[in-house]
Amino acid sequence: MPAGHGLRSRTRDLFARPFRKKGYIPLTTYLRTYKIGDYVDVKVNGAVHKGMPHKFYHGRTGKVWNVTKRAMGVEVNKQVGNRIIRKRIHVRVEHVQPSRCREEFKLRKIRNDELKAEAKKRGEKISTKRQPEGPKPGFMVEGATLETVTPIPYDVVNDLKGGY
Repeated sequence: MPAGHGLRSRTRDLFARPFRKKGYIPLTTYLRTYKIGDYVDVKVNGAVHKGMPHKFYHGRTGKVWNVTKRAMGVEVNKQVGNRIIRKRIHVRVEHVQPSRCREEFKLRKIRNDELKAEAKKRGEKISTKRQPEGPKPGFMVEGATLETVTPIPYDVVNDLKGGY
């Protein structure tokens, strides 16, 4: 029989609960507060069938644009042909978790503000832009001995006899 093209086709492993994570869903999933503008990761929980997003959105990061009693609206980018469309989907809270995508940015922002404040006290201006790692510095190799290697001449006659 041909393969089906249903809504949940090819999701046997995708929606399966992880090892030692089966059973009841922790309460923190339901007690978390989400605000409009928060970044969230869509991660489908196979145990909850209600409010489940399509398999395409599993593993995608989006921005919250609407919060309801048990679900939330998430704005996710989707590439369709040669363009990227902002898709707005409603997903239940069980299928969403707070994203860590802006964690490093927020820490860098705090650190940069501290550096700017210190520089202002000293009376100088600093650049907080990230710079790419340049080339590695050169060095001299010391204590190395040179050894010249010459090839052994190939003897056709002895090779045909089977000996040297």
